[in-house]
Amino acid sequence: MLPLAYARLWAAASAALIVVVIYGSLGAGMQVPGLFGFDKLQHFGTYCVLAVWFTGLVSRRNYWKAALALVCLGLGMELLQQSMGRGRIGEPLDMAANALGVAAGVALALWQTGGWARRIEAWLARS
Repeated sequence: MLPLAYARLWAAASAALIVVVIYGSLGAGMQVPGLFGFDKLQHFGTYCVLAVWFTGLVSRRNYWKAALALVCLGLGMELLQQSMGRGRIGEPLDMAANALGVAAGVALALWQTGGWARRIEAWLARS
């Protein structure tokens, strides 16, 4: 993690995000009728947001570690869905959407959003 003044707060928020994703991935699930592929957009968006979040907290040279961890999280969630037998089904296309979301988030970080936590902390220090 970057040397941040509010590192504990960022870590707690990060843990909360991961818990929300795990709960959303392994919970009962919500089906949206008539919107084929909508869940793929949810997967893509969720993992894109996670990638932007975590690339804001680590140095650029560690983006690959954040990306790898998020891809592993997505894979783990799909494997657990498949093995739990609680009405959720692990799908290869969901995993692909997760990975594409991570790639998009890292691309955004390389282009613009990387290191956002430092910028927020600098702004807070000026206020």
